[in-house]
Amino acid sequence: RRVLFRSVRRRGRRPQPAHARLDRALGVFNLRTLTDYRRFLEASAAALLPLEAALVEAGVARLFPDWEQRARRNAILADLAHIGGTARPLATPAWLDPDHMLGAMYVLEGSRLGAKVLVKHVADSPYLHVATATAYLRHGADGRLWHSFVAALERHAATADEPAVIDGALRAFDLFEQAVTRDRRGTRAGQAERAE
Repeated sequence: RRVLFRSVRRRGRRPQPAHARLDRALGVFNLRTLTDYRRFLEASAAALLPLEAALVEAGVARLFPDWEQRARRNAILADLAHIGGTARPLATPAWLDPDHMLGAMYVLEGSRLGAKVLVKHVADSPYLHVATATAYLRHGADGRLWHSFVAALERHAATADEPAVIDGALRAFDLFEQAVTRDRRGTRAGQAERAE
């Protein structure tokens, strides 16, 4: 029975405001252009890198022994290097206990599903540098990691604190939203400087 999964999905995804806000924020990027794709990857890395580091520090491998296969740090750093981007991670979160880890993992693993749509836009780019920098978006694209994540989430359902799992998901969404907000502020500041 996927009771915990259904509950987290209902409260942690659409029409959940946190997920909808993040989708709108990411929607400003034209992933077919080099500038916007670089900004998208930089914003994604700003949240992904500290979140993955916090998960490792909190012992995510105890919940997910295949963590090394799930981690996307190397993939996003390779893509950033390929398109001349820079990783500027946000502060490492300090709120990860096992229940919050499950919620954060829900967001990270669920983002692979959205990546399947995004990578189509990137692959259509007329810029070779953009179209070939897809290690992050293609990571785990076969769906195997998502299905095994859902199974793991349900294994922990009997002992997990559901509100804490949902809070972990919401905090992870918020971290990505903070990264996109920082990017927009930096872009506006740069435009203002050039206008003066």
